[in-house]
Amino acid sequence: MTRYCFINRVRPDRLAEYTAAHAAVWPEMLEALRDSGWRNYSLYLSEDGLLVGHFESDDYAAAQEAMTRTEVNPRWQASMERFFVDPGNPDEGFQLLPEIFHLEDQLRAAGLPTA
Repeated sequence: MTRYCFINRVRPDRLAEYTAAHAAVWPEMLEALRDSGWRNYSLYLSEDGLLVGHFESDDYAAAQEAMTRTEVNPRWQASMERFFVDPGNPDEGFQLLPEIFHLEDQLRAAGLPTA
């Protein structure tokens, strides 16, 4: 399973609304993410609107493609669009960041116990 991290930018005047929307994500969206191969998915939001997301997947492209085929994802993305600084589909607007360090990977490589 590969780990992925992405960033995006939420409008500062919409932080509370964006946070509230993610406190009660639609059950069918949760199921779609799960069934499309998104695992261990978290979002983090700074006070200035920097959004950082992290998830794991066997195949990023396949997970993204599977979400595009769901009925719920276009509705969810349309409802989220107003929160972001850059216009358009939020799914297509985030920037993937390369992972440069992971503690457990380096512990294993050094022959050290991970726990």
